[in-house]
Amino acid sequence: MGIQEFDVFVIGTGTAGKSVAYDCAAEGMSVGIADNREFGGTCAIRGCDPKKVLVGLTEVLHLAKHLKGKGITKEPEIRWADVQAFKATFTDAVPASTEKKLKKAGITLYHQSPHFIGEQTLSVEGKTVKAKKIVIATGQQPLELKIPGREHLQLSDDFLELPELPESMVFVGAGYIGMEFAHIAARCGVKVTVIEFQERPLTPFESDIVAHLTKASEALGIDFIFNAEVISVEKLRKNYRVHFQKNGKKAAVTTRMVFNTAGRVPSIAALALEKGNVAFEKGGISVNAFLQNTTNPNVYACGDVSASGSLPLTPTSSQEARVVSLNIRNGNITKMDFPPVPSVVFTIPQVASIGLTEAEAKEKGYEIRVEYKSVPHWYNAKRINANVYAYKTIVDTKRDLILGAHIIAPHAGEMINLFVLALCGKLKPEHLKAMIFAYPTWGNDIKGMV
Repeated sequence: MGIQEFDVFVIGTGTAGKSVAYDCAAEGMSVGIADNREFGGTCAIRGCDPKKVLVGLTEVLHLAKHLKGKGITKEPEIRWADVQAFKATFTDAVPASTEKKLKKAGITLYHQSPHFIGEQTLSVEGKTVKAKKIVIATGQQPLELKIPGREHLQLSDDFLELPELPESMVFVGAGYIGMEFAHIAARCGVKVTVIEFQERPLTPFESDIVAHLTKASEALGIDFIFNAEVISVEKLRKNYRVHFQKNGKKAAVTTRMVFNTAGRVPSIAALALEKGNVAFEKGGISVNAFLQNTTNPNVYACGDVSASGSLPLTPTSSQEARVVSLNIRNGNITKMDFPPVPSVVFTIPQVASIGLTEAEAKEKGYEIRVEYKSVPHWYNAKRINANVYAYKTIVDTKRDLILGAHIIAPHAGEMINLFVLALCGKLKPEHLKAMIFAYPTWGNDIKGMV
């Protein structure tokens, strides 16, 4: 069989990859796309979306528990199998639906991970493919913990597919994934332990706000072991023994399941990038302001695999895909200019953040005004008997502009979006205070935070 040629070949079918493929195909370009897993990507099948379905269950449990005796007489019972069945209604149809839409757009599909055999040439499914432009959008994958017994560690994919919950779990890592899954499991009656190498969870987030989450997590029954390094996992008859080292001393905890939630790394190992003269680094594919590879101008990268400096989030993947598709179709005329990007951890309560932390603002030399308060006495918290509600805002005193906002609250994820508008629009605190929001709403509370 001869070489198959395309104008554009995309590696990865998640949010970023399929967006570029659709855009280029709509312009009349010949497009091929490949994935070594189910078509549709992490977010829709084994990430954000199914996770949020499980979180929805625990929101009901949490609210009922806090309102028990205040009108609620009995807490709901959990039927995990039914929750998983409901979650499947969101995820099961995604691969087939994605393939159908891609085919309808005239895009050629490949079901394998390609690897480079030249700067514009790939090998996939035993075929040789040549493309004028190649887009890498392979996302990230779990960081492998290179310790004895690592074959016993399960991953986030496994958690999302559990047919039933065990009596106990250990999560190795207290980042987004570890904290969110720990909260889901603990609220469903699982005995949860989280082992973290750092001194606290969620190290990129504002420390004062995370302290409230740590305390709330411990009240939920989650045990934390901080400043600890997991050194091995031992298989017992029914359980696993997780060995770790803390303060120079060795210890262990026994559990029914162990999950590796120690973080994610760019998914590039199978691409043979050296053969394509594609530069890469710890953060992923090296790119310039146009999201074009720094050593192979025929290659672009977008989404979590791109070392663009953006946060590895679905909304930033969409923005990067837009930039890549514009530059492929029109030449390099559009630079990636990241607006302030919010982050949300979907624990209960949620933790949300945008902009600089207090430490970062001081490090950059800003003259700042910091407002940090715990406000469970505010009406919105009191009406649902929520006992954790706090915020920290950082304002540049010279320009009177908001540099950062950090919230822990039941609806912090929605509240932070209003701060996105404030930071992107360079609104001053007085501008926010002068606005009239609907009351009583969580959004209205931000007027009291600046």
